[in-house]
Amino acid sequence: MTGVEASPRRLADLTQERTEANRRFFADEAERVARLCHRMAERFVRGGRLLAFGGSPSALSDARHVAVEFVHPVIVGKRALPALAVAGEGAELLTRMELAAEPDDIVIGFGLEEGGGDGEQALTMARDRGALTIAFAADAGAEWAFEPPSGDAFVRQELAETLYHVLWELVHVFFEHRGLLAGREAAPIHDSGASSFLYPFLAERETGLEEVVEDVRRSVLAKAEDVGTLREQTLGEGGEELTAAAAALRARLDAGGTLLALGNGGSATDATDVVADFRAPPRLGQAGSAGWPARRALDLSDDPGILTAIANDIGAEAMFARQVIAYGRPGDALIALSTSGNSANVVAALAEARRRGLLTIAMVGYDGGRVAAESLADHAIVTRSEHLPRIQEAQASAYHALRELVESAPASGGLGAE
Repeated sequence: MTGVEASPRRLADLTQERTEANRRFFADEAERVARLCHRMAERFVRGGRLLAFGGSPSALSDARHVAVEFVHPVIVGKRALPALAVAGEGAELLTRMELAAEPDDIVIGFGLEEGGGDGEQALTMARDRGALTIAFAADAGAEWAFEPPSGDAFVRQELAETLYHVLWELVHVFFEHRGLLAGREAAPIHDSGASSFLYPFLAERETGLEEVVEDVRRSVLAKAEDVGTLREQTLGEGGEELTAAAAALRARLDAGGTLLALGNGGSATDATDVVADFRAPPRLGQAGSAGWPARRALDLSDDPGILTAIANDIGAEAMFARQVIAYGRPGDALIALSTSGNSANVVAALAEARRRGLLTIAMVGYDGGRVAAESLADHAIVTRSEHLPRIQEAQASAYHALRELVESAPASGGLGAE
């Protein structure tokens, strides 16, 4: 069977695996997630912060993703909550966590499933100091451990992303029930009507903890069902585009090309994850992934000096296009992630990449926005939703599938031909 013939079947298998793992994970954990939202709200009311760290380049992208979601809420009326991604720059992770962690904080560790190292030590130190600790590995020593029911590193990461998005969305419920929170009182926070869809089961008259926890539990399950449906749509409707994009990208990479990746906000951290997956193939779970080669990839969202210089001196619209001019070559490829498909700097970068002969791939939400309507990318995969967290979660499945399809393609001819 050729790569072209095998790809639809493989995509169907990838989708089914995710659907089942998503259902099992949140069916088992929905109540604990609801109670964790309550505990996190208490910490935030007392002045605590969310500190996130990652044990690998891919895991660090999750640490940065969860931080940006809490600090920069995308829903009108949501409170900006203090969160930091604790990276290793300037000192070892354990040293940085010792300097940062305080008793009222929340510490979440990513990429600890392989065990050992500074990550587990940092988590243990934070817990001993009194911080609430969260991890996605049962034996990492966290107070709140969530074990995704999959041995596939990509699936585990996608489930973790949905969980921390849900934590961000639903922690706000408890700010509306101040009497249920233990700790120092803070100024009242009122959610606007525009954001009420975040927790559709919540009734204002409910004041008992167990009633609110039950409503939040039901909302967790509803959100998990939503993303399951959206993953099926994205990988189903987008299957042909993903297959074609994988073929074209494989040809470019085999010829020595580089994959450039970009996005804004949470999508910037997803671009970081894309690059990490190509540079350092995952070791956990994918069939044959141990033999995947490291591929050339460059994160255009990574360097704050370059980004702020261009934004300050020229404008934010040029942040990525300017880098495409500097780094892009005719044999390269560019992948752009956007929840709207309308971001001006994404549109400008795609246009510049096309002018310079780069292969262009876009993963976009809503109806595809300008990117899809104006055919600004050679291959566009559309996630048809207006809910940003769910879009990003489905896009993660899409770029993980793309990564796998690139390596399952023949090196020349068939699926691997551009």
